[in-house]
Amino acid sequence: MGSKKTSKSVTAKKRPAAKKSASKPKAVAAGAKTAKNTASAKTGAAAKSRTVAASGVEKSARTKPTANERLSVASKPQTAKARTATSRGKLKQKTQAPKVRGGDVRAKPAKAAKAVEAPPKGRSPAAAPPSNGEPGVGDALPQFSLEDQLGATVRSDELLGKPYVLYFYPKDDTAGCTKEACDFNDDLGQFTSLGLNVYGVSPDSKSSHERFVAKYGLRFSLLCDVDKSLSTAMGVYRMKKNYGREYMGIVRSTFLIDAQGKIAQAWRGVRVAGHVPNVLEAARSL
Repeated sequence: MGSKKTSKSVTAKKRPAAKKSASKPKAVAAGAKTAKNTASAKTGAAAKSRTVAASGVEKSARTKPTANERLSVASKPQTAKARTATSRGKLKQKTQAPKVRGGDVRAKPAKAAKAVEAPPKGRSPAAAPPSNGEPGVGDALPQFSLEDQLGATVRSDELLGKPYVLYFYPKDDTAGCTKEACDFNDDLGQFTSLGLNVYGVSPDSKSSHERFVAKYGLRFSLLCDVDKSLSTAMGVYRMKKNYGREYMGIVRSTFLIDAQGKIAQAWRGVRVAGHVPNVLEAARSL
């Protein structure tokens, strides 16, 4: 009896130790499970990173076409929209101005307008043929009889046989008229050496002409066309415009008359500067 009790107590005492040893495998199993979870987590992360990398490579591979893909794209026929865009681009390039390199313009020059022949430098242009029956080059000079600054009468029929210059101007002792008279006076010796006399004509009176001649030492005759009969017949007394005002007046004009009493050359609407040398050159060709 005593031995049974002893064995029971020994057995009873050993049971806690068995429980203790049984809890240890559980802890080991828990640790193994944790390690397994960690390993699986690492494996999943690695797999995910490989997937992301693979997708990035695939994406980059998609954005960069291969040589075969480029060749196949180039060989594909363009759509109507693409052809339209291409033609517009070419048209835009053609219409753009060419680049200038070192001052060399490669563009073809535009067609110039038809050139109008300009008169030689220093010459005033001859006027266009007169209208309304006005006398022009080749026509006979209308007959006249006018008084000069000395009161002497100058007649056109008495001037036949010798060439002469007959110039019309608006008014004595004004800026343009003074310069023109002085220019003729300065070159008077060259005109007379060619056998030509010079006559100035204006609507001024005899006394006005006399003062004008004395003031500037003019050496040729000034004729008084007070009633403007000769000026009208020559077509130089006409409507003028000045600062918006219209009025009748003398248009500055010069006529070169030959020995037969015909108009050899005519200048209407004269510009004073350089005019007298032009008349002198024409006189040399008579």
